[in-house]
Amino acid sequence: MIVRKLQDAEKGNRRIVSEGWESTRLALKNDNMGFSFHITTIYEGAELHLHYQNHLEAVYCISGEGSVMAEADGVVHEITPGTIYLLDQHDKHVLKGKTEMKMACVFNPPLHGKEVHNAEGAYELEAEEVQDEK
Repeated sequence: MIVRKLQDAEKGNRRIVSEGWESTRLALKNDNMGFSFHITTIYEGAELHLHYQNHLEAVYCISGEGSVMAEADGVVHEITPGTIYLLDQHDKHVLKGKTEMKMACVFNPPLHGKEVHNAEGAYELEAEEVQDEK
């Protein structure tokens, strides 16, 4: 059994900060679960152009408000607490934070840990693993 606390992970190597967002990666590829699980904060006013070409993602809004738009159809979906969206088609999308949003995210295949978005808004399949502090 693996047990981790968000408060502890936020203070260590599992917290990744990038432009417009930060993510604490609680479960990663080396945990051998077949997915990774993250608590991600989208900053107020952020506008992220994303395209997870290598991963499927499920995103559940814990708190805050924003929107997500799939570029294929241009439909804007409001995000409020209790909303889930599933990127089941490797959708190019735009995520906007009206306020700061806390999101629970699941990736398949799992992330290694140190990923940040590349120029296309995707995560690479290979990346540096998070090394837990001893």
